[in-house]
Amino acid sequence: MSSAALTAWAPAAASAIVVSLGATFRVRAVGIDRLMPLWAAGRPLIYAVWHGRIVMMPWLNAWLRRTRGARPVAVLASRSRDGEIVSRYVARFGLATVRGSSSRGGAGALRALVAAVRAGGDVAVVPDGPRGPRHQLQPGVVTLAALTDAPIVPMAFSARPARRLRSWDEQLIPLPFARSALVFGEPISVPRDADRERAAKDVERALNDATADADRQVAS
Repeated sequence: MSSAALTAWAPAAASAIVVSLGATFRVRAVGIDRLMPLWAAGRPLIYAVWHGRIVMMPWLNAWLRRTRGARPVAVLASRSRDGEIVSRYVARFGLATVRGSSSRGGAGALRALVAAVRAGGDVAVVPDGPRGPRHQLQPGVVTLAALTDAPIVPMAFSARPARRLRSWDEQLIPLPFARSALVFGEPISVPRDADRERAAKDVERALNDATADADRQVAS
């Protein structure tokens, strides 16, 4: 298959599979009450989720917009062919992309994310991506919060039964009719003059706590 054909075909196939899968399970949303006033007020938010829990996130954002009044988010995608596939995939769920990555064009990507937040938009970042280490926070999300005064919202998804890929991020793939949970932690503000190393540790801990909570929700 040619590169152009793969770029055109993969997003459509992946989104069809995810939509079909999502239709088979009911989502338990935890911590959403603390976000609804922020959505109603139009407060820009920075969602943070570990790389291993991202497969269902575009579908979940569409579900939140439809059922809870959430807003669409902009997500970061690399300038590579894989990034183009990601961009086309999330567009099928009504999401925009900011092009760049932590490994190439990182400064430009940060500027674009800052601009998106300052314009009043919500963004989603994967602070241990694109290549890990798994569950180790990279500093970009804290810098973004400090520059924009937008709070970071730790977010996690879990499902059971599910499969974990043998990849660096142990990507979680729900099975049909799985019990599922979407957990939001307490929003974390990062003042411009904050100790960013300490703030990064706080965000990392909150993300791990949200992920553990999501796993508990589907285990019970």
